[in-house]
Amino acid sequence: MTDPRTAVAAVVDPELRVITIDELGILREVEREPDTGRVVVTITPTYTGCPAMDVIRADIRRALAAAGHPDAEVRTVYHPAWSTDWISDTGRAKLAAAGIAPPVPRGDDTVVPLTLAVRCPRCGSPETTQVSRFGSTACKALWRCRSCSEPFDHLKAL
Repeated sequence: MTDPRTAVAAVVDPELRVITIDELGILREVEREPDTGRVVVTITPTYTGCPAMDVIRADIRRALAAAGHPDAEVRTVYHPAWSTDWISDTGRAKLAAAGIAPPVPRGDDTVVPLTLAVRCPRCGSPETTQVSRFGSTACKALWRCRSCSEPFDHLKAL
């Protein structure tokens, strides 16, 4: 029997295939109910209505069953709302390595962030332009680098 947290943390996001749900920050908690020993997983979607949530829940249940925990519950919570600040440093590095520009952490909520440029994840140039506010998924925008001419996705900051 594998540790349930380890099994769930390895589940890959179905839309951002290079990053796990743990690295993305949507995995909130994995615990066992004291009375029954049943595993309960708590997740928060990147945004309300995210179409990948059904797949993520099914993948979590599949990973837990394979790890010896067939009777698991997956709970979805919306508060606090997910933030791109929850993406781990490892997750940000994996996104950039895959050609997806990760959002800059917001940090202090008293400061209003202003994005002057999105750095190209391929060449690092700040000479980029937004092609479309909507990319291959609702959580990404399509950008193009003026230096290397390559298009790339930018994960929208929330």
